[in-house]
Amino acid sequence: QLQIVESGGGLVQPGGSLRLSCAASGFTLEYSAIDWFRQAPGKEREGVSCISYSGHSTKYADSVRGRFTISRDNAKNTVYLQMNSLTPEDTGVYYCARRKGRSCVGLADFDFRGQGTQVTVSS
Repeated sequence: QLQIVESGGGLVQPGGSLRLSCAASGFTLEYSAIDWFRQAPGKEREGVSCISYSGHSTKYADSVRGRFTISRDNAKNTVYLQMNSLTPEDTGVYYCARRKGRSCVGLADFDFRGQGTQVTVSS
């Protein structure tokens, strides 16, 4: 079965941390850039971060830069999003998606996307 599965979400207090995982089965992530998105209720989807196929290039939204870190382990066919210093504004469903291209540059065109994992930041 070809699918991407996100995991690692949950309820965390403000200031806390979570690490999200994006794992693929049935196909490889190795030769593709991978994006993380999030969507909060009543808000538009927001691009959070992107990592190139090699892992050497990353991009972050201004709202998360300095707090989130994207990484990948191609041997495990998995991409991670380490989220620190979380605030209630980070609450939402987090998705990852595979780009058709290798870099994070230019207009993104995706071919696979997961169902998402819920992140709730609340005291």
